Amino acid sequence: MIIAGQPLHVLLLIALAGLYAGTQNALAGGGSFITFPALLLAGLNPLAANMSSTIALFPSQIASSIAGRKLVAGVGGVSFRQLFVVSIIGGVMGAVLLLSTPVSIFSGLVPWLVLFATIAFGWGSFVFKPHPDPEKHALSNVAILCIQGLIAIYGGYFGGGIGFLMLAALTVAGQQVKNANATKNALAMTMNASAVAIFAFSPLVNWAAVVALGVGGIAGGVLGGWLMHRLPAKILRGFIVVVGVCLTVWLFVRA
Repeated sequence: MIIAGQPLHVLLLIALAGLYAGTQNALAGGGSFITFPALLLAGLNPLAANMSSTIALFPSQIASSIAGRKLVAGVGGVSFRQLFVVSIIGGVMGAVLLLSTPVSIFSGLVPWLVLFATIAFGWGSFVFKPHPDPEKHALSNVAILCIQGLIAIYGGYFGGGIGFLMLAALTVAGQQVKNANATKNALAMTMNASAVAIFAFSPLVNWAAVVALGVGGIAGGVLGGWLMHRLPAKILRGFIVVVGVCLTVWLFVRA
């Protein structure tokens, strides 16, 4: 059976990838490391896979943002509203830049983007440790806004590893870990909202894959909530790093 140009069995496999990605995001983050290669294997080109993955994971980001809204805060002398505005602008810039990139050029950039995202994810998972006294590592207001702006542009363009990049930046700037985690969820949702609003009008988006991933991701988020206190997050993060390394090697060989 063919649905919107995709065989049913392929959509079911994409939904399973979404299920795992939703679970992974709820427990440790890094769901895009699963959805992006799944869409590549389903036959989408890298540009279409990136856009479709971003749209499909957006509902779960909204849910995460709502769940932690009471802990969202600014950092240093920068208000959350300022971070919010910078994230929207950066997300739009990154999305427009992506749409302006020919598929052939983006395909050549993807291995390097995945390599960077894997390094960022591995560093955030196993190397970076917030200082017990964040005030000693506070950044200037201009530095905070510039860093967030660059992360937002990268987030709108590709997005892999943005959660850990923001978590590191916010904690180094002086925010407590719980607040930083909630704030980065809200900001990730913000920058992706602007990207999704632009990607939704692209003919490259595969909506059948988006729906399959989205349904799987929502179910995975529920499953992840149940597993949260039953599985060690480090094992899941380790698995994602392994996936990222394997994907990077495969993409470089394939290029």
